[in-house]
Amino acid sequence: MEYLFSPDNWRWLFTGNNLRFLFEGFLVNLQIAGICMVLSLAIGLLLALGRLSRSRVLRTPVGAWIDAWRNLPIIFVMLFLSLALPGSWKAAYEELAPGFLPEALRTGRVLAAFLALTLYNSAVIAEIFRAGIQSLERGQGEAAAALGLTRWKAMRLVILPQGLRRMVPATVSQLITLNKDTTLVSIIAIQEVMRHGRIVTSFGFFGTTPAPVLQVFLVVGVMFVVVNLTLSRLSRRLEIRQRERTGVELEAVTGVEDQAALAAEPA
Repeated sequence: MEYLFSPDNWRWLFTGNNLRFLFEGFLVNLQIAGICMVLSLAIGLLLALGRLSRSRVLRTPVGAWIDAWRNLPIIFVMLFLSLALPGSWKAAYEELAPGFLPEALRTGRVLAAFLALTLYNSAVIAEIFRAGIQSLERGQGEAAAALGLTRWKAMRLVILPQGLRRMVPATVSQLITLNKDTTLVSIIAIQEVMRHGRIVTSFGFFGTTPAPVLQVFLVVGVMFVVVNLTLSRLSRRLEIRQRERTGVELEAVTGVEDQAALAAEPA
């Protein structure tokens, strides 16, 4: 414990630009996570709808696609794609990448990271969405059909709005996992926070004070805790807000006299 809290082992944090250097790497993680979150949510919803399709021609291959990507280790997918992607794809990405992106996100290597994180997480999110949609009572779909809505209109206007509210906790949990998985992109030589942390510990970067490994990665861990805890709190606030908008408070009724008194009250 003395090693952990010794002031000498924390001097590196305030020497030179060490802390800023770690933040710059962490920003790369957040940008990768943000892009992959948007792609995973959009593709995951399409996959979930495909798996719920009445057409076996569509449902079967979509189900096989989801099961395949969902059951592969994400580190394997990332390494495989980094080696298997054609060089022309990487070159095309480098040409099309906007100039405002950090240098780490303008290299062709990051394309494998985007694809790996999106393929894996979209498959997992598709299963979350499917479970959320199927958890609704059959009466919801039957009521929509009674109103003359087609299957897809009923899905868009009746089922999805209700199902998405039920999916919020599980979906946010998977997005938090996605954010943590961005640390794996360092294995394909992308300059993100883990690689920046190793640089600080290996070379005394931006200062002459040694940077102990434990303290450096504790700071990195705190960065992830802050962001992921914020996502969790946001998820909780969304749940409470939806409950306040749609919840109904019922008065307690304990006996016949109470029921009669409640019925006699003016509407």
